Amino acid sequence: MQGVPRGHVTDVPAPEGMSQAGVRNARLKALGNGVVPPQAAAALRLLLARLPERALRRLFGIAA
Repeated sequence: MQGVPRGHVTDVPAPEGMSQAGVRNARLKALGNGVVPPQAAAALRLLLARLPERALRRLFGIAA
């Protein structure tokens, strides 16, 4: 598991008449080069931790 529900891509029914290789290719294409959710969350935490407070306030619309 990489932070998405089991079967997120693999349990999607294959179109009728598609070969096994076609199904595999379609599933890989659906996954793409995406970042798994825990990695994305960690990256955001690291980036936000480096921003000065005034930039965070502006980003989130919080008055000073």
